Amino acid sequence: MTSLSSSPKQWNVGLIGYGEAGRILAEDLRQQDVKVCAYDIKLRSDQSGRPLRDHARQHGVDLTASHAELAAQSDLLVSAVTASQAVSVAKQCAEAVKQGAWFLDFNSASPGAKQRAAGLVDAAGGRYVEGAVMTSVPPYRIRVPLLLGGGDAAALAPLLVELGFAAKVASDKLGVASAVKMCRSVMIKGLEAMVIESFTTARAYGVEDSVLASLKETFPGIDWEKQGAYFFQRVIEHGRRRSEEVREVAETVREIGLEPWSSQGTAERQAWVADLADEGIFGERGTKEFARSADWRTEADRILGALKSKKKS
Repeated sequence: MTSLSSSPKQWNVGLIGYGEAGRILAEDLRQQDVKVCAYDIKLRSDQSGRPLRDHARQHGVDLTASHAELAAQSDLLVSAVTASQAVSVAKQCAEAVKQGAWFLDFNSASPGAKQRAAGLVDAAGGRYVEGAVMTSVPPYRIRVPLLLGGGDAAALAPLLVELGFAAKVASDKLGVASAVKMCRSVMIKGLEAMVIESFTTARAYGVEDSVLASLKETFPGIDWEKQGAYFFQRVIEHGRRRSEEVREVAETVREIGLEPWSSQGTAERQAWVADLADEGIFGERGTKEFARSADWRTEADRILGALKSKKKS
């Protein structure tokens, strides 16, 4: 059994969730010869679990059969699941967590959810630290800007840095790092939803060039063509996860007594695009593979075509 007092590069790192973020972390940790194991609920499925198993085999990642099995052998647990599962996963891992093991909550959950998760892990003898991932993981990979919070954040930060994380302490108080993340998401996820709604509607009326010209005049520092394409693709590919995150954003707003009208609308728009993606309207040749068009107009036209089809039916 690895000692928690040893170098973090000798730890067993357990990844809870083997989605996009989990696989990127696994690749970057394995490049340093860090031992990595993982569990994902999709592993229960032959079909959706196959690409996860293939990836794990390719990169030397051990897969476990349950959260508890993963927790029992990990010196550092990194929870990167959908926001709605953050507390549930913490509870399942707490049942078997090693005494003194670290639990890094990577999830985009509200401050209240992070506090509930911390209570479960700490009561079981683990050391909970909240993490707030401040932008998309893929461009930065393991060095994605990461804010830490909680009483053990200062102790974990240099160990994460040794593993390659770009981690810094936001506060020794739980909830502060997540509040920064959630308040930022009100703007960023809201902007994604507004761009899709605005650009698609402008495309329908044939006024997209005029709208883009007006936006460029008002915000000359933003390439709206490029930003529009990026926003469309991020929501098409990750709308389901993003909608769940924004529901946590809404809960963050609600926790202070403010009605989250904007956040609720953003969550609905993100989920709506995810529904269209599930129907396969963004795929080529009738498949559900994402087109990843460099031109947002292609995706807007697909949305408009789907709306016409639904109207006829």
